[in-house]
Amino acid sequence: MSKIVIISAVVAVVAVVAALAGRWAWSGRSRVKGAEGPGSSAGSGPAAGRPAGERPVSVLSAQVAIRDVPIRLEGIGSVTALKTVILKSQVDGRLDRVFFEEGKAVHKGELLAQIDPRPFAIMRDQAAAALARDRATLRSATLNLERYVNVRKQNLIAQQQVDDQRAMVEQLQATIQSDQAQLEQANLQLDYARIKAPIDGVTGVRLVDPGNIVHASDPTGIVMLTQLDPIAVLFSLPQDDLPRVATRMAEDSLSVEVLSRDGQLPLGTGSLALIDNQINQTTASIRLKAILANPGRTLWPNQFVKARLLLSVRKGALVVPAATVQRGPQGTFVYVIGADQKVAVRPIKVDTIEGEAAVVSSGLRAGEKVVVEGQAQLRPGARVEARSSEPGPRGEHAEGAHRASSGTRPEHGPQPERGPRPEPSTPSSIPAKAPP
Repeated sequence: MSKIVIISAVVAVVAVVAALAGRWAWSGRSRVKGAEGPGSSAGSGPAAGRPAGERPVSVLSAQVAIRDVPIRLEGIGSVTALKTVILKSQVDGRLDRVFFEEGKAVHKGELLAQIDPRPFAIMRDQAAAALARDRATLRSATLNLERYVNVRKQNLIAQQQVDDQRAMVEQLQATIQSDQAQLEQANLQLDYARIKAPIDGVTGVRLVDPGNIVHASDPTGIVMLTQLDPIAVLFSLPQDDLPRVATRMAEDSLSVEVLSRDGQLPLGTGSLALIDNQINQTTASIRLKAILANPGRTLWPNQFVKARLLLSVRKGALVVPAATVQRGPQGTFVYVIGADQKVAVRPIKVDTIEGEAAVVSSGLRAGEKVVVEGQAQLRPGARVEARSSEPGPRGEHAEGAHRASSGTRPEHGPQPERGPRPEPSTPSSIPAKAPP
């Protein structure tokens, strides 16, 4: 009986070991199949049967184009108000009323504040009364002068009396002129008591409340008035650009585009007004001023902006993406893709780079294909598989087809099916435990 139990246990152990060995062999075959890729074989794929050194390099390409390229100069600047006025009282007195709202637009000549006018009205009345009195005195002195002249003709009075009367008349005439000036001064003070807007603009924060006594000598005013439309932008350019800018400005008006500080949002377009009369030696730059219409108030004083000065437009220029231009010991060059899908090094001469476009003066022809991305893996004569730099479904499908044909498995995505895995089982003919 004990022999039967031992034989049954040995048979069970052998069956388990055989099942585990079969499972391990099946897992190894599945891993080999997954590495080869679904549907791959020794003779499939574009690189099959080709040495590793001759496999094409995947690159991004673009065509050499002909188009008009605007030549712009870009600088950082700030917005400044075209006119700024601090409204101050020109007379001393109590601020009675304020007629403006903070942050609202006002027009030239509009009444903004009123200082107590009564003291100035009294001064005006006093000056008017003094003028009337002196005019009456002048009329009396003039009549006496005429009488003295007639009496003098009869030699009834001395000549000195006539001369004294004439001098009195002239003094009274001067007094009347002084009285008229005093009256005008009183009227002017009365007018100063009515504070009006000298320009069209926008009011700021009110600095004095009604009821306070204001003086002409106060360092701060009642409110600051700022003209926002039109508005000015001051920006700087390197001093090396001065000859070109000055020459073009003498020929025609130059356009200036103003954008947000990050260069993403356009804020307005205007014209170049002036070039500063001196160069900043500390920064080796020249300051320029542009004037822009600002009806929507997108520009605000002291706002930092980016200014682009349109210097000229290059007509019919050869243009390639700036990323295609490479630099080496012999100068600038690009990789040109030939009809046989092989690359060649082509020296070029670059006139200027405007944003993401490079203007080429020699070395390329329109319609040629150049490498935009992937130059680090290239050498002269290397075979490439070019993808267009223009985004779109076509490029995406081409890239997916390339991955499929090269037999590479994506990092993320569905794994190839490996089929069902065999489960180890104990043979039904052999019991797991011997009967007693």
